[in-house]
Amino acid sequence: MIDKPFANLSLTLLMLLPPATPQVDAHGIVRREQPGLPIASSITVPAGAELMFIGGTLADVTRTGTAPGSAPQLGDTAAQAHSVLGKIQSELVAAGYAMSDIVKMEVYLVADPDKGGQVDMLGLLSAYMAYFDKDAGGLPTRTTVQVVGLPLPGALVQIAVTAARATHPAH
Repeated sequence: MIDKPFANLSLTLLMLLPPATPQVDAHGIVRREQPGLPIASSITVPAGAELMFIGGTLADVTRTGTAPGSAPQLGDTAAQAHSVLGKIQSELVAAGYAMSDIVKMEVYLVADPDKGGQVDMLGLLSAYMAYFDKDAGGLPTRTTVQVVGLPLPGALVQIAVTAARATHPAH
């Protein structure tokens, strides 16, 4: 649940931002990106576009010698997000896609016990910004939700994405 003062502040900040600016890429995909935000507000994919769906991806073990199924074994939110995004990038590249082809991202975060039981949005954003450049365009829409737990013990991050590209470039 979002704290009401936080929700009101977010709404106020969004209202102060300039309107979204549409950008059409070589595939005819239209992204309406909000200046100053590292996500698109909306994306339109043309009819006939090829879609790729990557289901919920979890982090790989980064630290051996720690308790199996523990957060230390998988790392903090930033480390897990880097691992997950790296795995997503590898899957996309293997199919001939790029991270800039992602049009929708769903992020599930578990509160980090080492952060006072709070979701580590800064950790997520540090990893996210390593893969997406808000000045270069190609930003996905993103939904981020806090969940109580994930299927892998110790997991703090799970991400699912949809990528799109037109089979013929736009004229």
